[in-house]
Amino acid sequence: MANFSKSNVPQFSVEVYQNEYLPEGGREVNGIITVTSTGGGTTGGVPLTGSTTPRLPGGATDAAVVIMVDCSGSMDYPPTKMRNARDATAAAVDTLRDGTSFAVVAGTHVAKDVYPGNGRLAVADAQTKAQAKEALRRLSAGGGTAIGTWLRLADRLLGAADVEIRHGILLTDGRNEHEAPEDLRAALDACAGRFTCDARGVGTDWEVKEVTAIASALLGTADIVADPAGLAADFTQMMENVMGKEVADVALRLWTPVGVQIKFVKQVAPTVAELTDRRTEAGPRAGDYPTGSWGDESRDYHVCVQVPEAGIGQEMLAARVSLILPDPAGGAPRTLSQGLVRAVWTDDMVASTSINPQVAHYTGQAELAQVIQQGLDARKSGDFDGATAKLGRAVQLASASGNEDTAKLLSKVVDVVDAATGTVRLKAKVAEADEMTLETRSTKTVRVKK
Repeated sequence: MANFSKSNVPQFSVEVYQNEYLPEGGREVNGIITVTSTGGGTTGGVPLTGSTTPRLPGGATDAAVVIMVDCSGSMDYPPTKMRNARDATAAAVDTLRDGTSFAVVAGTHVAKDVYPGNGRLAVADAQTKAQAKEALRRLSAGGGTAIGTWLRLADRLLGAADVEIRHGILLTDGRNEHEAPEDLRAALDACAGRFTCDARGVGTDWEVKEVTAIASALLGTADIVADPAGLAADFTQMMENVMGKEVADVALRLWTPVGVQIKFVKQVAPTVAELTDRRTEAGPRAGDYPTGSWGDESRDYHVCVQVPEAGIGQEMLAARVSLILPDPAGGAPRTLSQGLVRAVWTDDMVASTSINPQVAHYTGQAELAQVIQQGLDARKSGDFDGATAKLGRAVQLASASGNEDTAKLLSKVVDVVDAATGTVRLKAKVAEADEMTLETRSTKTVRVKK
């Protein structure tokens, strides 16, 4: 295992968990890749202060943030929603480290940069934060919702910043009704890889799949804030997380020998995120999968490949996994860390049939996310038998894996008769906020107990 360390850049490590033994004729190889970044100005999860931040000449920090606030007409119903959104954005502005470039965008059927304006970014200090909060007090609700225009404006603003970390925070309370779905998709495609974005839905009138698609495409988080009164705390936490990022655009590079096929690559902790289709070629038999920005944190990835058949006693390298950091100047990328996935053929039945605990755990967590989505979709379409079966399986998986948060969310949608067997009854009445919370958070996983 190799590590990369540089002043103000986290040190990355890669650990591979797998059962490398295959029976005669066995071809599928699975590995859980744990990537951890520490140091380089990070603080073990404690929010960073200005004094620990890597700084650029002139007092700036190496980050830029654009906050996109829904100002459509529906934000006035009830009026407290708009007030809470203004207060939450003000709290996020207060959390910015001095020297961070930032802007605030008001989003309706068009996008307007309300602070500092004129296509510019401000540099956070006591004066600019006060000016931004004054601009927020003048925000009012009116108009429609076209989220693609908000994202494109954020992209233009962030693209003008000479920084490493570019991040957006997006708040919406409604459906994207004033542009075609393909327009939003095109905006996401245009912004992907240029900045990361956390998305939040406030209230219960927004579309879960829209908000989660935004976060997925832009490698951010998605969540529901059912009660607008909770926005300020949520925005503060989001901004603290953004301020903790130290390095951007890290890629998971997978190199495979001749004859090896990649079945899938996915993030499995802290959330399930499919990466297989996001591969970009990186030389002969190598491809890069985006992981976004990193601070002081650890994530798990599941890599599954198919190897050629081989005889008993043979072994091979099934895949080499590397963490890659591109050179902003266009030079050769740096390898931050590396791990190997192996295959060994054996006639020892005990060795070849044993399932690695990490692989088994995350296979279950990925299935848990899938059956929750399938169960909720079935419930919405009136297929109550199908919904009961899928959500019962979800209860069983959540219970077996110790995913207590998801188990609690499931218990608001179904009555649990026996968690161990997945025996449940659909509740006759379910609060819309409870159903949306379960759907939005269905991809959140728990780490395997090591």
